[in-house]
Amino acid sequence: MRSRAAVAAVLAALGLLVAASAQASRGLIVGIFDEPQTFGNPDWAFTQYHSLGVKAIRVNLYWGGTSGVARRRRPANAVNPADPAYDWSLYDSMIKRAAEGRIKVVLSILWTLRWVGPRLNRAPTRMIDLRNFAYAAAKRYSGSFRPAPDQLPLPAVRYWLAWNEPNNPIFLQPQFVRAGKHSFRPRSPQIYAQMCNSIWNGVHLTGLAGEKVGCGVTAPRGNNSGLQPRSSISPIYFLRGMKRAGAHFDAYAHHPYAGHPNETPRTPPPGGIRVRAVTLGNINVLINELTRLYGPKRLWITEYGYQTNPPDRLFGVSFAKQARYVSLSYAIARANPRIDMMMWFLLKDDPRIGAGWQSGFYTVSMRQKPAWRAFQRLRK
Repeated sequence: MRSRAAVAAVLAALGLLVAASAQASRGLIVGIFDEPQTFGNPDWAFTQYHSLGVKAIRVNLYWGGTSGVARRRRPANAVNPADPAYDWSLYDSMIKRAAEGRIKVVLSILWTLRWVGPRLNRAPTRMIDLRNFAYAAAKRYSGSFRPAPDQLPLPAVRYWLAWNEPNNPIFLQPQFVRAGKHSFRPRSPQIYAQMCNSIWNGVHLTGLAGEKVGCGVTAPRGNNSGLQPRSSISPIYFLRGMKRAGAHFDAYAHHPYAGHPNETPRTPPPGGIRVRAVTLGNINVLINELTRLYGPKRLWITEYGYQTNPPDRLFGVSFAKQARYVSLSYAIARANPRIDMMMWFLLKDDPRIGAGWQSGFYTVSMRQKPAWRAFQRLRK
């Protein structure tokens, strides 16, 4: 009897482990973020995406800038996706192609228009302009919008991101404002909370089920000092500032890059939980804070990767290590029940050593790295 009871207990325990494993892995969206290839070399890129079994791709939806949807002139009716001032052609063709291959698209709204704000990486003067653009974009890619009466509706987009790395001064300024002669106080979390809410409200104004907006999209590190030449705010402090400013979102997005090539995907940053960084090695620090502030919100990893040496001799790892880290990093994400998405950055190396990233599955000379096969073998 004791033997049978022991066997039953073991089987029950195994059943719980299997159930927990299934719950942890359910719904993990495995994707790639490589905008230059997606837009610049789509025939090759989509062939690769299909071969790799990619389930989602991320691209920036530029509001402003040289590739901005509304870069030519101010729309007369900003909430109307058919306004002649808008040029969606680049995105229409990409989203159609993705839909043909059953690939989800994650659109990240980025860059301020010159007639609604002072610079690309500054907040718009009126947040309603950002909300109106988000609504126009979500309406166009609602799944029912026809570009012309004789054309089929455009495919639907259900995943959205609000900006990119707003805790980094490259993407959002100011990070700090002066609070005294020798003191500064954080400013970007409050600014960004308004931007996040504007995009969230704009997307959800369509009233469609299944739309999700990720906010945060934070860089992994910050110095938390207004005195630094490149002042930035760490993800934990930034999330707290967003909460104080009333930000709301469907998921929190983060980029948990390692800080040194000696760090594996399991290695926490030096200094433990008090360090001003959140990598994959201590991702639960961020998840715990997210839970404390917002409850069981989901986490999206919308950028991650390891550069290789060659060609980057300073920050790269060997080809073999990159391949192992692909498998390990996705195993970590899949085992975490709060992580719903993980995007690898890039498909092909950027040719600019130092300025760009060399974390692709192909070198600039089109040599395939072992990481390609490791990614292809991932469970998707």
